[in-house]
Amino acid sequence: MAKIQTPQPVRGTQDIFGEDQERFQHVVETFERVRRLYGFKGVQMPVFEPTSVFARSLGETTDVVSKEMYSFEDRGGDSLTLRPEFTAGISRAFLTNGWQQHMPLKLSTHGPLFRYERPQKGRYRQFHQLDAEIIGAGEAAADVELLCFADQLLKELGIADGVTLQLNTLGDAESRDAWRDALVAHFQAHKANLSKDSQDRLERNPLRILDSKERQDRPIADSAPDIDAYLSSEAKEFFAEVTEGLDACGVAWERNSRLVRGLDYYRHTAFEFVTDRLGAQGTVLAGGRYDGLIESLGGPATPAVGWAAGIERLGMLLADVPANPIELAILPMGETASAKALSVASELRGSQFSAEIFGSGKFKKRMARANQIGALAVIIIGEDELASGNVQFKNLATGEQTELDVAAVIEKMWDLRFSEDLDKLDANLTDLEQEVAQLGEAD
Repeated sequence: MAKIQTPQPVRGTQDIFGEDQERFQHVVETFERVRRLYGFKGVQMPVFEPTSVFARSLGETTDVVSKEMYSFEDRGGDSLTLRPEFTAGISRAFLTNGWQQHMPLKLSTHGPLFRYERPQKGRYRQFHQLDAEIIGAGEAAADVELLCFADQLLKELGIADGVTLQLNTLGDAESRDAWRDALVAHFQAHKANLSKDSQDRLERNPLRILDSKERQDRPIADSAPDIDAYLSSEAKEFFAEVTEGLDACGVAWERNSRLVRGLDYYRHTAFEFVTDRLGAQGTVLAGGRYDGLIESLGGPATPAVGWAAGIERLGMLLADVPANPIELAILPMGETASAKALSVASELRGSQFSAEIFGSGKFKKRMARANQIGALAVIIIGEDELASGNVQFKNLATGEQTELDVAAVIEKMWDLRFSEDLDKLDANLTDLEQEVAQLGEAD
């Protein structure tokens, strides 16, 4: 009989396990916790949408639409696309579900996205993002709130050091159009010296030439006119409100007048949180104001602003992943004790303590395994314990062993858990005292 060939994973996909999964989960859980602090409501979107959702919103001529989307015809003959980003789908849902009545609406989501591009470190064909949007708020305060949310997320993940918020304004529609005309004139005068890609962009998406990575394009892009010369007084005032709000919140930023969004529906604020710790893939979170997007999908003119961040990239920046060890190891001695172990484990888990049963192997190896997983204590169930209805409870930190009923075990575990928390608090207080002593009384 011929050997069955094991299927291999699709190129650009990943199986996330072990420490990578712990990092992934930590990013998601931190995001969920922080988004609640800002009053963002969770939303779940279909993984696929009508192709027109993305073709209209991203632009037929963009690389994402023309080269990177996973589009297919279903059995009914409809053209569908696996979502390459969240914002267009959320905007479609906003319109088709009549969510206008809830404006301003603060939404957040996370999950897989799909783009057919060259896989590399931190970039996959199926990848995962966090996403936050505010729909129906046209004031600069919405931009500030989203940026504060992003800044706090990075700080609570412990990865803010070495990450810089780069900020720019694209102006209002009048400012942007005037700037675009000036850029086209500038690039047209140097067209012969531009790379082939930038020559194509000059016809389709001239703003993208500003962030071209081609060496021959850089002198031309660097000498292009800045948007500041074309900003209306309203656009200048809006950007000033954003920067003043960030300063008031203590969010550090720096101006990058070359930071752009190529699509016409982007207005005013554009931003990226960047780092040099991920090599060429330096952007970890990015977004901007897209006041014209919902209109491009057939809805009324609706202001909106949002950002997205790659979960994999954020996970790569984490120094250490907080451990979540199993708190109790249960060692049944014999088949009859195994049934009792199931009952004890169920009762402990019902009281919110993590427990795992080690039911086979030599006793010493099972004890060693309990130490390896970082358990706080071990419960041993043998013939004597079955007869008494109690268990042997061993504190792995002190070695103390006592016979207890399950209710007393639960009490002991609460004491142990709180002592663990207090130990961490004491350590943090000691560090703080040392820092204060180093600063000196005057500081």
